[in-house]
Amino acid sequence: MQASAGVTAAGQGFEGQVWNILDQIYVPKHVSDRSFSWHATLPAESFVPLHVHPTQDEFLYLIEGNLEFVLDKKDIKAGQGDLVSLPLGIPHSIHNRSGKTVKCLFWVSPTRMLYDYFRKINNMRDLDLMTRLAGEHEVPFIDAKGQ
Repeated sequence: MQASAGVTAAGQGFEGQVWNILDQIYVPKHVSDRSFSWHATLPAESFVPLHVHPTQDEFLYLIEGNLEFVLDKKDIKAGQGDLVSLPLGIPHSIHNRSGKTVKCLFWVSPTRMLYDYFRKINNMRDLDLMTRLAGEHEVPFIDAKGQ
């Protein structure tokens, strides 16, 4: 998939898409073979389960709010304006324990199968199926239910 030139307007997703992933709203902004980015709105007390990207680097830029992470078994915190690097092969989870909504921009490089995974799990509530699909799409969960 080649990158396309142009503007993806504020509030708009790539090809008009908006996804609900565990009550977090993901708006894909760009996708190509080399990278994939999405704007995320994480409600208070939401989290991304402990998982690993064995084939891609992940980055997160905090636009608004504060997040906590477990990164390679270490607790770290990040706030507005911070960039968080989540290198390939290092297990991590993301937690919004701030009591407020957090807005951030995520991206991965290369895209690999993550874009397809998010498309498949949009509005899904079956955590066991999400976990199985995560493994099939190169982002295996290590602890899907743990916080």
